Amino acid sequence: MQGLARLLLVAWNVQRANVAILLGRRTAAMAAYGRILQRCPDHADARMVLGNWLAEAGDKVAAIEQFRCVIDHDKSHADAWFNLGFLHEERGELAAAEACLRQALELNPQLDRAWYGLGLVRVRSGHLDEAVLAFQRNVKLQPFSPDGYCQLAMSLQRLGRTEAAHKVLHQLQGFEPNAARALARDLESAQPAVGAPPSPAARVA
Repeated sequence: MQGLARLLLVAWNVQRANVAILLGRRTAAMAAYGRILQRCPDHADARMVLGNWLAEAGDKVAAIEQFRCVIDHDKSHADAWFNLGFLHEERGELAAAEACLRQALELNPQLDRAWYGLGLVRVRSGHLDEAVLAFQRNVKLQPFSPDGYCQLAMSLQRLGRTEAAHKVLHQLQGFEPNAARALARDLESAQPAVGAPPSPAARVA
């Protein structure tokens, strides 16, 4: 009976937290999730919500701890791996970020935002060819995400692949003209990465 009472109390607090979220009462929701974790420390949904809120509030260390707790209990939780990777990327911890994002993708290859995050990590690591592949997967899975198209085009441009970058720009113009205009300006000012081959128009005859 004690086990059943515990489950019922946790379910009741989950309901209260959900209602508080709908009403915009974040403090009440956080208190409800805190009560859930007191009785059920391995409650993944509660830790995921708290982790996201802590990240939004700027406390990335505490957010990382929440996502780590989820993974310690369930290593197959792809979203927790993604969130952890995203926070490591924001903190400049690129090796840890890449490891987490690759783990998320191993668990769920359709997780489009993890491909985007991996692309960002590879850009920051100086591996633009690999970044292009990651952003291509991202826009294939999420064909109406302007961020993916912008990052893909800029990576191509920095590799000296100007024609391919402008093809991506043309695709973006078809559904997000405002973002496309900003991208066109960025492409004009982008400089090729050191060691990147020149664009066809820039090659010496």
